[in-house]
Amino acid sequence: MSRKVAREVAMKLAFARLFGCDDTYAEVLEKSGIKDVPSESDIEFAEALLQGINEKSEEIDALINEISYEWSAERMSRVDYSILRIAIYEICYRDDIPDSVSINEAVELAKQFGGDQSPAFINGILGTVVKRLSSE
Repeated sequence: MSRKVAREVAMKLAFARLFGCDDTYAEVLEKSGIKDVPSESDIEFAEALLQGINEKSEEIDALINEISYEWSAERMSRVDYSILRIAIYEICYRDDIPDSVSINEAVELAKQFGGDQSPAFINGILGTVVKRLSSE
């Protein structure tokens, strides 16, 4: 398995938790039809992302709302919102992941799970986050 799949599972878990569902990593794999057996490091990576989102949710959500000023988090697709939360957490708080990887992976998730406009929307928001952070 890979970080790409671990990130996908983390996004699905983040999405499910928005609706009060407490699925596990294994349950998401089963529901998604993913047959690969995750490594311990993949599970730890996904769990670290989820824990980080929980711990930094106020800051992440404030940044989402600030940058998408005409499209608040409450109005966003829950899929787009979940993808943005994962990617913004990675960009802002994980030095071991290049920003370009976080953006690329988020856009790929948006292509797979979001609407027609999701990839461009996600790319635009994340590009603005990176520009803002690099100017600080």
